Amino acid sequence: MAPNDSAQITEEDREPRAGRRLAARYAVPAAVAGVAAATIGLVPALAATGDPELPKISAEELIEKIAASDTEQLSGSVKISTDLGLPSLGGLGGAAGSALTPKGGAGASGSTADPNAKLMELTSGTHTLRVAADGPDKQRLSIQDDAAEYSLIRNGDEVWAYDSASNEAYHAASPKNGEKGKHERTEKGAGAKGAPATPQDFAREALKASADTTSVTVDGTSRIAGRDAYQLLIKPKQTGSTVGSIKIAVDAETGTPLKFTLTPSSGGKAVVDIGFTKVDFAKPAASAFDFTPPKGTKVTRAEDNKAPEIPKADTGAFAESGGQKVIGKGWNAVYELTTPDGADVPSATSGDLPAEAQSFLDALGDKATGKFGSGTVYKTRLVNALLTDDGKVYVGAVTKDVLVKAANEAK
Repeated sequence: MAPNDSAQITEEDREPRAGRRLAARYAVPAAVAGVAAATIGLVPALAATGDPELPKISAEELIEKIAASDTEQLSGSVKISTDLGLPSLGGLGGAAGSALTPKGGAGASGSTADPNAKLMELTSGTHTLRVAADGPDKQRLSIQDDAAEYSLIRNGDEVWAYDSASNEAYHAASPKNGEKGKHERTEKGAGAKGAPATPQDFAREALKASADTTSVTVDGTSRIAGRDAYQLLIKPKQTGSTVGSIKIAVDAETGTPLKFTLTPSSGGKAVVDIGFTKVDFAKPAASAFDFTPPKGTKVTRAEDNKAPEIPKADTGAFAESGGQKVIGKGWNAVYELTTPDGADVPSATSGDLPAEAQSFLDALGDKATGKFGSGTVYKTRLVNALLTDDGKVYVGAVTKDVLVKAANEAK
């Protein structure tokens, strides 16, 4: 299960080396949130209306049923609840606020409709979504608020995002005809691919786990969004994982995952509970994927993005800078990364950060020492990351002890 998200620093006149140091400092906790978000990603808890009686099925047969599912057309409503245990960003202001949560919720493009900023909201709280899909080239996802709606639409090689609250739109082109290199960054930024959006996406990620480290069983049946479903229960066999269990409700007729629930090993409420409240497997109307900016809309185009280049807070950015290796296997896999450009990592008392930002990092951080030296563990209820004072990063859905052990083994 892989991370994906970004943090930014907007002060262009900052001294370059200090900027890299500060960017690395911000990037790690943001990466933790991003990894958790991508490990989790977008869909909720429905009260069961009685467990249906369905033909017996083995775990292997149910996994095969999921793999054989060819559902490409659907529409419906989804509810997602996420609780990573992150402290609130509400008290941050000034430079800290602009670095960790850009003013107005804008992403690197400066637009409030930029998916990089908007989809980050799904990493906390409860949200209601409307989704529609018609094959691999037509998808629509809308986040509904009390008085506004945010929509992300892909129709062929066109990607649009629209924020009705600010009347801003974001436009990007998907790669085609061998133009992947030209538009690769645009497509990723637009969220056209790679970001989990339904229980199907999360189920595929969960089932990538190594068989010899995983227990997979059928845990009864349930009723989700008015449909009969089997319950697939996935548990790590290893100790040291922050994942307690994953439960996937699988549509008995189509094999489509209808609900995904991830419970942490620490107990308590689910880290992610995402599922359909309504679902229809009929072909959506073609108009669902049409979009024309309303009159007066401020449109930001991906190619117009002039934001300064900064280290992206995801494993890809770190890997591109210094390589990536995996320590351990299965649920206890830890990724060893290197901070971009070998940037020095400020100490907790360096004074390089605004007081508000330092307070936020302190709330996430926990000091750690070992054969590797010393560092800080940034933690959520799911994904933890150890940032050493010599610029190494160890990240995984594992406990602090597993991170320290991995860092010691890497010395």
